[in-house]
Amino acid sequence: MVKRILLSIVMLVLIAYLVVAVSAFNRKPADQTCRDMELVIKDTAYAGFITKDELKGILQKKGIYPIGKKMERISTKSLERELSKHPLIDEAECYKTPSGKVCVEVTQRIPILRVMSANGENYYLDNKGTVMPPDAKCVAHRVIVTGNVEKSFAMKDLYKFGVFLHNNKFWDAQIEQIHVLPDRNIELVPRVGDHLVYLGKLDDFEDKLARLKEFYKKGLNKVGWNKYSRINLEFSNQIICTKRER
Repeated sequence: MVKRILLSIVMLVLIAYLVVAVSAFNRKPADQTCRDMELVIKDTAYAGFITKDELKGILQKKGIYPIGKKMERISTKSLERELSKHPLIDEAECYKTPSGKVCVEVTQRIPILRVMSANGENYYLDNKGTVMPPDAKCVAHRVIVTGNVEKSFAMKDLYKFGVFLHNNKFWDAQIEQIHVLPDRNIELVPRVGDHLVYLGKLDDFEDKLARLKEFYKKGLNKVGWNKYSRINLEFSNQIICTKRER
């Protein structure tokens, strides 16, 4: 009986100690000051528009740069809200650490197409179908779209095609240019091979490109990549090739 009582007392003491220890660990000094801000910019391989100095400048201009401020007075929501206003930022996440540091993670908008329309419009299209300004400093090559490109067509139809190319290593490397004809039919300019690919309408483009890839493997690899001047994929289950004139 005595042993049980002693064991219970020991357990209660241990529990009390743990509660006090955890509370002490989690308790932040009332006058703790932010000593550092860690900035992480994601997707720099695809975008590379935004610099850390630019982000610091945004927060300093708004008077909410955290370093030197009391931790309890820093609003991470305000930091997120201000950074998210930037036209090239897709998402911003901010949080505090117990050591007095503010961490900021920024996700950039990823460009997938560069549109240079015959009507004079010049812009990037991102992976969500949203227009980005043409002066964005893209560090990666993007497929160029030329011809009769209406912005509504680009944001709805070409955007889906651009996402497919961006997510497909082979076609992202192979397609250099998309040319939009007046009837919204599509021509593709490949990087390898001196020929044009007539896609026709964008309907069933995955099936059309699958047929073209198979033709590349079994056809052009045997007869040569410069034998044809035009490859037509418009019709289902057909590939019509126009021989180059000598």
